[in-house]
Amino acid sequence: MSKKAIIAMSGGVDSSVAAYIMKSKGYECIGATMKLFDNEDTGISKEHSCCSLEDVEDARNVAAILDIPHYVFNFSDKFKECVIDKFIDDYEHGRTPNPCIECNRHLKFEKLFQRAKELDYDYVVTGHYAQIEYDKNLNRYLLKKGADDTKDQGYVLYSLTQEQLAHTLFPLGNMKKSEVREIAQKHNFINAKKHDSQDICFVLNGKYAEFIENYTGKKYPAGNFVDLNGNVLGQHKGIIRYTIGQRKGLGLALPKPAYVCAIDTEKNEVILGDNKDLFTTALIADNINLISVESIEQPMRCKAKVRYSQTEEDAVVTQIDDNKIKIEFDKPQRAVTCGQAAVLYDNDIIVGGGTINKILK
Repeated sequence: MSKKAIIAMSGGVDSSVAAYIMKSKGYECIGATMKLFDNEDTGISKEHSCCSLEDVEDARNVAAILDIPHYVFNFSDKFKECVIDKFIDDYEHGRTPNPCIECNRHLKFEKLFQRAKELDYDYVVTGHYAQIEYDKNLNRYLLKKGADDTKDQGYVLYSLTQEQLAHTLFPLGNMKKSEVREIAQKHNFINAKKHDSQDICFVLNGKYAEFIENYTGKKYPAGNFVDLNGNVLGQHKGIIRYTIGQRKGLGLALPKPAYVCAIDTEKNEVILGDNKDLFTTALIADNINLISVESIEQPMRCKAKVRYSQTEEDAVVTQIDDNKIKIEFDKPQRAVTCGQAAVLYDNDIIVGGGTINKILK
């Protein structure tokens, strides 16, 4: 009897080709598009998100070409609770969230994973550029970087558990993006030339503060810009508009460039400094998940990165308790930001990661 797979089909080219590959390998497949929010609720038009009606139709069109059933699963309540509400709470508390990681954690690999089990399907399949291997010696599933360095998405998948890895497939993990588009064009997929989504799906044109104010109905009060000594430099327009490392858009005329170095939510202050003030060598991350090891028993040499677009840097990681790690970098890192993910690497293997919650100066 053939194995059964639910394909998470966003309407993009990657998930469409993932579906094609699984069908070609003889899996019994269904396509599933997750309805994560109502566009009207987030204040954006239907044309501008990965959950738009157009995207659902693109997924359905490809499913029809592949002759597989297609369903839309409404997970909007879970998305609001775990992604949108957390996104807003992070900005309100001076953090910078990573909603794509939370969506993977709570929607693709929790809700969709749960639905697959309920329907007695063996695997959840996505179009991520990452690889999964089973290591007999370790008796563990390993998450590895995708073969295409320019598209590798291991960073946003560090939260996957052993059970999830055992029932997840990434058919694009060893492919280049150019190969994926070639397959889509060869089979006349409607989305073969569709651009990759760049923005956060529920925020239009990257205007996070505008989205938060429209969604919550709140206006965030102005407060002081201060320097590292507490001297007032001017007025900010509400703390949700600022992130660590920001230089542009401050609206100040100062004798030299100034950068956001910290956000004090209790005092409603945005602290500015020089570029050199943005560097730190150590951080604490919590809400950790380890993949290649059960736990880190002693200080471990590895590489780590603190944002998706960064290259991995040499570091030592120490596990503090079941939920916390300390990462100490060999070289100072710029604009390490609470709310972002710190992810650990051993060559091309993702060791694990966590959410940055404290910067150690």
